[in-house]
Amino acid sequence: MPNSHWRQPPSADDRQAEEGLRTLKAPQAFRLLQDDAQAVLVDVRSCAEWDFVGVPLVDNYVQVEWRMYPDMAVNPDFLAEVAAAGLTPQTPLVLLCRSGQRSREAGMFLLENGFSAVYNVVDGFEGTHNDYGHRRSVNGWVAAGLPWLQC
Repeated sequence: MPNSHWRQPPSADDRQAEEGLRTLKAPQAFRLLQDDAQAVLVDVRSCAEWDFVGVPLVDNYVQVEWRMYPDMAVNPDFLAEVAAAGLTPQTPLVLLCRSGQRSREAGMFLLENGFSAVYNVVDGFEGTHNDYGHRRSVNGWVAAGLPWLQC
């Protein structure tokens, strides 16, 4: 049975459609959040990840699941929850997930729905795997030494 989380690399058409989605590495995202008081970090990971893996510590921070645990289905209320958090299509949104894939999906969805200043943290909260298959050491929010808390 194929891994349901594996995705084919983006095609040229996908990359062209993504021109509106800006990308940042975790340290750049943190700097943007520090420099722009209007920018909001939107953590699109699952509730389970927030509870068991940890969360970034920044002033402008919102949690809105893009894919819901345990089946990882797309959250049908995502846009409503973004709006309920007080975020508008003009708000600069910095999207974060574990490794940059779900936040990329959520970012494209927001762009398709009228949001204009959307950034994807491409290395995510935990980053890519190292040679031993472990996260949190190569790149990402935690590996960069940015502020975070594990409950």
